[in-house]
Amino acid sequence: MNIPSISRLPSLFAVLILVFSLAAHSDTVPAQQPLVDALNALKQGSMSEREQAINRLTKLKHPRSLVVLQALLAGKLLTVKDQDRLVIGEAIDQDYRIHDAINDEKLGMVSDDQVSKINLTNKLRSHLRKIIGELELNADDPAIRLAAVKAMDKAVDERLLAVFKKRLTIEPDADVKIAIENILLLQQMDSADKNQRLQAIDALKSHDSLDVLNKLKALVEKDADGNFLETDSDIRNLADAALTKINTRLQLYSAIETVFFGLSLGAVLVLSAIGLAITFGVMGVINMAHGELMMIGAYTTYVIQQLLPNQLGLSIVLAIPAAFIISALVGIAIERGIIRFLYGRPLETLLATFGVSLFLQQTVRSIFSPLNRSVATPEWMSGSWQINDFLSLTWNRFYILIFCLLVFVLLMQILKRTKLGLEVRAVAQNRRMAKAMGIPTAQVDAMTFGLGSGIAGVAGVALSQITNVGPNLGQAYIVDSFMVVVFGGVGNLLGTLVAGFSLGIANKFLEPFAGAVLAKILVLVFIILFIQKRPRGLFPQKGRAADS
Repeated sequence: MNIPSISRLPSLFAVLILVFSLAAHSDTVPAQQPLVDALNALKQGSMSEREQAINRLTKLKHPRSLVVLQALLAGKLLTVKDQDRLVIGEAIDQDYRIHDAINDEKLGMVSDDQVSKINLTNKLRSHLRKIIGELELNADDPAIRLAAVKAMDKAVDERLLAVFKKRLTIEPDADVKIAIENILLLQQMDSADKNQRLQAIDALKSHDSLDVLNKLKALVEKDADGNFLETDSDIRNLADAALTKINTRLQLYSAIETVFFGLSLGAVLVLSAIGLAITFGVMGVINMAHGELMMIGAYTTYVIQQLLPNQLGLSIVLAIPAAFIISALVGIAIERGIIRFLYGRPLETLLATFGVSLFLQQTVRSIFSPLNRSVATPEWMSGSWQINDFLSLTWNRFYILIFCLLVFVLLMQILKRTKLGLEVRAVAQNRRMAKAMGIPTAQVDAMTFGLGSGIAGVAGVALSQITNVGPNLGQAYIVDSFMVVVFGGVGNLLGTLVAGFSLGIANKFLEPFAGAVLAKILVLVFIILFIQKRPRGLFPQKGRAADS
């Protein structure tokens, strides 16, 4: 038996490494070559050749096929002119950040005159949408599969119907299954078999889809002569019964949406009124500059967003404590400089704070100009939660509602569990007794006014997400804030919460019938009549505070 000498071992290892590398290379190169050939065909000028290349990419089932086709549809598939290389580019001003279409290698930045776009005809673009949809049907993410189904439901042919039927048997996600069933049943409604049509109508009565609603309405419509377009009475009657059930759900969805918008409006009212409930209810100060303190919070949000233009989410989070601190400091300055000399004289307090509001408005106009400023909404607050075709809830109002409840709970905890809260309640109930017990009432007044002003600034952060920021921002909410405080019960925070949500919901239910302006007038008339019967509001104060 011949044993190789030690001196020959390095050469043997080199041969083995070469053999393994060739074997690995033989596995990867042929796998990439069909992709390379298909991509090279995409660069040809003929649209028929590009269509063939698209079909070849689809059949390859290569991991990069879907990425390339999506880039092609989005107009991001480019060729580098001097290299004849296919890349995917992201437009940044007049340049492109590119990476290789085959291996995703980052290639840096190029100018727009160094690349050319792979163009498509409208017919080829429509064909490409169907292909991408079919490929996305096999994605792991259910949201991608659902989007793919919805993207293809407008151009269903026999081939797609077969794809949907096959997918329905293996689809694990309930929402995707419903979307596929919706398409198949809508196609079944056009069947020549009457029983098939009846079965489809009966099944579709539980589907919340705009396409289903329109299809069923078409079955019960009449022509210009008053004759039914659908001649079969059985189908018409079943379609009419299905429409009745769908319309019943539509009314429910409309009520839910109205309540949601009412709660979101109520959240804005509560945020704008809760600080006023402290200064007006606890201290007895009619602060006409409360709206301008909200305006300061909104402008604080705008300034922070200008400092962090590419980090919208972070800027909103940072704006909350910043707006609270700045508005609280302004509020303390107002209390120490003006209001502390006017306690017990409500009319003079009203006039003085009205003058302060004019001063703050003019200051903002001098700094930021009289023009409104727009505050961008971060991505996680944009758009809406689309529950079905008939019900969607906007994210920004949903987050404002949650934010309002968090602020309310935090404020209640401050007033109930902190030393400041205990002193505030003591001064509100009996100022002379509190002062006799050693509580520094002047300091408590300043801190209380600062707390109410800070919450007004936080309300301004929320308002910046639903309206433009301008010098007159606070004027739109000051009257509503006073209405909420008086209706809920002066000095009662729980009453402010209930009153804000009640007035918001009432306003939204009245708007469809009376219009926005008349709805506000009706709410104001209701509050005036209510106060005639219950002058202390929904939740009146009790004890010495109520007597004073």
